[in-house]
Amino acid sequence: MLTRRTLAAATFGLWATLMAGAAQAQTTLRSADIHPDGYPTVEAVKYFGQLLDKKTNGRYKVQVFHSAQLGQEKDTIEQTRFGVIDLNRINMGPFNNLIPETLVPSLPFIFRSVDHMRKTMDGPIGDEILKAFEPHGLVALAFYDSGARSFYNSKRSINMPADLKGMKVRVIQSDLFLDMVNALGANATPMPPGEVYSALQTGVVDGAENNWPSYDSFRHFEVAKFYSLTEHSMSPEVLVMSKRSFDKLSPDDQNAVRETAKESVVKMRELWEAREKEAEKKIRASGSQINNVDKQPFIDAMKPVYEKYAKDPKVKDLVSRIQAMN
Repeated sequence: MLTRRTLAAATFGLWATLMAGAAQAQTTLRSADIHPDGYPTVEAVKYFGQLLDKKTNGRYKVQVFHSAQLGQEKDTIEQTRFGVIDLNRINMGPFNNLIPETLVPSLPFIFRSVDHMRKTMDGPIGDEILKAFEPHGLVALAFYDSGARSFYNSKRSINMPADLKGMKVRVIQSDLFLDMVNALGANATPMPPGEVYSALQTGVVDGAENNWPSYDSFRHFEVAKFYSLTEHSMSPEVLVMSKRSFDKLSPDDQNAVRETAKESVVKMRELWEAREKEAEKKIRASGSQINNVDKQPFIDAMKPVYEKYAKDPKVKDLVSRIQAMN
């Protein structure tokens, strides 16, 4: 009798230990972002992590490495494809040479407004573009807003394409952005974001292009005070997961990741809109010279860019469908 009781107690103790261990089993997903802590995309991925933690009963958590701690975007894309990084919030531009479909939302002036962009990317067209990532070792989960990119420089206000002639303008590492800026008469200079401030400060480049929050958070307004509202790009950014990491998840957990990423978009947009207003207010008060422009001459100058990048039948079809949307 004593032996049976002892065996039963030992068995119960082992079962309790295993159950406790299972309850505590936890996987931390590493996520990369080049933006500083507090930036809307960084906070949105943190929120995604909170939702995922809750949805999986604590089995999955997300640790966000902000401020390019894991490297610049080009480097982190490769790390994510190979599963070294699990998640990555990244600009669409660096994917342009790898995934043709990402060229479409990156095309200059493809979107007429933020509402037009959101309607497009939240619908079937956006889903098609998300699916195009998978053959490249990435599972694209959701699109995050990236505002409207405009030109800024240290020389003069930009009112017409001719005002850009001869300027050295930093662009993201994308052939499309290179050709866009060159089509306006400037000399496009690809460069990682972390190098832009010193390049502007020392005259290695005369200008760059980005949205209000980035112009503020990277403090480029200190060394390039002329900000011209061309709003030539409203391309969203994308939250991706390494396919190697994704394939390790159970079907239920894969669904949880997809659903949670989509849910985080709402929060991201709330944060973005607030941050955009805050940045614009700060920049206007800083002494930077802000000017509106007539966009039509800039749009007209993009004809050769569209001829080059929208000639593939699939890309051309996507462009036509976006332009036809009300």
